[in-house]
Amino acid sequence: MIRLLTTLLLTVACLASAVAASGGPQAPVTRLWSHVDSGDLRLKSEAALVVDNFGNELFAKDADRPMAIASITKLMTAMVLFDSHLPLDEPVTITRDDRDLLRLTGSRLNYGATLTRGELITLALMSSENRAAAALARTFPGGTEAFVEHMNAKAALLGLENTRFADSTGLSAENVSTARELARLVRAASRYPEIQEATTRLSLDVWPYKGKGPLRYGNTNRLLKNEAWSIDVSKTGYINEAGRCLVMLAEFHGEPVVLVFLNAFGKLTPMGDANRVRKWVDEGIRSAEQVASSDRTAAF
Repeated sequence: MIRLLTTLLLTVACLASAVAASGGPQAPVTRLWSHVDSGDLRLKSEAALVVDNFGNELFAKDADRPMAIASITKLMTAMVLFDSHLPLDEPVTITRDDRDLLRLTGSRLNYGATLTRGELITLALMSSENRAAAALARTFPGGTEAFVEHMNAKAALLGLENTRFADSTGLSAENVSTARELARLVRAASRYPEIQEATTRLSLDVWPYKGKGPLRYGNTNRLLKNEAWSIDVSKTGYINEAGRCLVMLAEFHGEPVVLVFLNAFGKLTPMGDANRVRKWVDEGIRSAEQVASSDRTAAF
C-alpha cells in the first residue's frame, strides 16, 4: 500500500512537471525586485538565493549546485507528517532506536521520554531536536524506511528534481538539495500553519518525564528575537558537510521574500548574510525613493 501511494505521488509529480514546462504568465515585477542591484550584494555563504513571492530572483549565488542541507530536512519531515493526518496528541516514546549512531550527537530526550507527536514535531522544527525527528519517522506506518520514501515522493511531487532524502533528521550528508529548490520547499512549508507557528516560536516547555519538571527548548534562529525582522517560516541546519545553513520566509517592506543560505563557515554567518540582504534591500528602496523625489521636484 505504501509503495503504491509512493508510485501515485511520483506519477502526479511527473504530470505537474509537464504542466509547469508548458509555461505560464510572466511573474509581476515587485517593488523590491525593481529597486535592487545584485552587483551591490556580497554574501559569505557558499550558496544563496533571495526570491520574491512571484519567483523573481533578487539575488542568486551558486543556486543550482546540489549540497548537503543538514536539518533543513526537518521541514520535509514535518510536511510528510502533517500530510499523513496521524493524531498529533498521540504519545510517542523515545527508544534506543532513536539514537544518533552516525554522528553520536546527544539529546535531552533520554530513553523512555514520552511526548505527543505534535510536541515532537515542534521540537524538531524549532530546536532541531534530532531524536524527536528520528522517533517521528520510526513510529510512522511502515517505519523509517517508509517514511523516507514518502519524503522523496513529496519532493518529486513538488518538482524538486535535485533533492534527495536519506533520513528524517538531516544528520546524513546524503540529504541534498539546491538553494533554488529549497526556496520552493520553504514556500510549500509555508502553506502549513502548524509549520509557520512551530518554526517561529521562541521557546517551548515540555514534560517528557513523569514526576519531573519541564524541559525548556529554544529556537535556533536568533533573528526571531530581533524586532526588525518579520519572519513567517524559519529553519537552521548544521553538519560538517553542509556547513551552517538557514532558510526563511520573511517580509521586506510588506512583501514576502524567501532567503536561502547554504554552507556558511561560522555559526552566525547565515544570520549575518540575512542582515546584509535586508540592509541591501532597504538601501535600494531608499535610493530609488530619493531619485523619484528628486525627479518630482525637478518637474516643478
